[in-house]
Amino acid sequence: MSLLLLVGVLATAVCYRVYLRYRRISISDIPGPKAESFILGNLRQYFQSQAGAIDFEWQEAYGDIVRFKGPFGEDRLLVADPKALQHIYHTSGYNYSKQKERREVSRLLSGHGLIWADGQTHKRQRRIMNPAFGSKESRALVPIFVNSASKLSTKWKDMLSTADGEELVFDMANWLARATLDAMGIAAFDYHFGTLENAGDELGNAYANLCMEAFGNLTERDILKQSIVPHLPQWILQFITNNVPNRRLEQLRKTSAVASKVAQRLIDEKAEALISGKGNRDVMSLLVQANVSENEKTRMSNDEMIAQMRTLLLAGYETTATSLNWILLEIARHEKVQTRLRQEIHEKEGEIRARGDAEFTAADFDSMPYLTAVLKEGLRYHPAAYSTYREAAKDDILPLHTPITTRSGKIITEIPVPKGTKVVTSINGYNRHKAVFGPDSHVFDPDRWLTPGRVEKAASVGVYGNLLSFAAGVRACIGWRFAVLELQAFIVELVGQFEISLTPEALRVRREACLVMAPTIEGQLEKGNQLPLKVKLASRSN
Repeated sequence: MSLLLLVGVLATAVCYRVYLRYRRISISDIPGPKAESFILGNLRQYFQSQAGAIDFEWQEAYGDIVRFKGPFGEDRLLVADPKALQHIYHTSGYNYSKQKERREVSRLLSGHGLIWADGQTHKRQRRIMNPAFGSKESRALVPIFVNSASKLSTKWKDMLSTADGEELVFDMANWLARATLDAMGIAAFDYHFGTLENAGDELGNAYANLCMEAFGNLTERDILKQSIVPHLPQWILQFITNNVPNRRLEQLRKTSAVASKVAQRLIDEKAEALISGKGNRDVMSLLVQANVSENEKTRMSNDEMIAQMRTLLLAGYETTATSLNWILLEIARHEKVQTRLRQEIHEKEGEIRARGDAEFTAADFDSMPYLTAVLKEGLRYHPAAYSTYREAAKDDILPLHTPITTRSGKIITEIPVPKGTKVVTSINGYNRHKAVFGPDSHVFDPDRWLTPGRVEKAASVGVYGNLLSFAAGVRACIGWRFAVLELQAFIVELVGQFEISLTPEALRVRREACLVMAPTIEGQLEKGNQLPLKVKLASRSN
């Protein structure tokens, strides 16, 4: 039956290709690489390279819009052009929906929540959730982030105090995942994972290394399976993802079951607390409260509320921990950056003590220009989410910031896009765009954010620093303020307290593509996420 299914899918794909060829609108004249094969096109190159590597290579060779081949001769677009991205994310946001196979992945990861939702469902869910993620609400969580970072710092200090030498090697991927999961649990759900204390929480264990195990190290067979998925009826697709034996799918199913069970318990507890007048100010409590106060026709269902918790867990802790890994790696690589940042942190600590306070506030973070510059540069240089996958819901036209020359020699400033075209937005490509971030965009340099004219606004794209690291438009990360404040809290604590330097292994770090851009070590992929760095107590002059 599997052979008959494959033959049927191949025949359908070939017919579809012929149909597209004779359509009025075509993207076949857009320049791009030659397909490696008819069955997989260029997908092996894209999915088996380090995150961003093929984007940079194709962008350099063909420009900001690249036509590449999907399965069975299908034309796809890789987009890094600022105006085209503005159009996709902002102007025509819901006309570029998630690709079918990616939406199914979102359902497996987080249920029928904000990441999965589209169109009117997405608008309704987002409207209900927005108040819990405002500036005021996010800034109120800073003490939780500061406390979580301090707990990690205390752990490291205790270990250093009993070490034979003055420094130790810590695996940042492990420590930061545990610390940010604890922070997310308290801030979002008032739930104590206790992973820094090695409590072995069931939910914490389920999410540990999830992206690497479920989405990392794709084989050609994995890529072929993913290529067939969009051609299957929805009921067959859901049957496969829910029932067919598969190591990756089983990991996702297990995590889904555990997360849904815990989410239901927490929602019940928060609903009871709200009725008794004891509601908390964590994000989930605010969502429960907002959901009760909404018109009955626009409330989120219980299934949707469970999905929102699962969405927050994955999008909140995984991407924050990943971003911290890359920022600390660059801080370890650039001693002058680290020294300058630490000096700013220590000076601000002096100001805080002088006014009689003990902890950093959101206002303190805002008043530290070099901290902001380092954070923006880290998010620019190593975006945790390296691309998004969209599909044109109708015939459309993409405007271009930079004209391109087609294969037939025409110079064009816009591209007709046929309905059904699969589009990959290159977050890596845009974040290194030379017209936006300068000719040295492939260099890590926080000073670009402090020097007028080094960062240009070719188009209004992202929500933070005009970066695409938190996506943009109608599908911009709803918790981006939350994430920025958490990142600031951890950077201030760790760089303020410790000197961080490279290990030999850290010289062989890979940007592993596994839904997020995870750090792995060349030749040690079987060990999963890891980033070993040397840590010792920082000296103080004040």
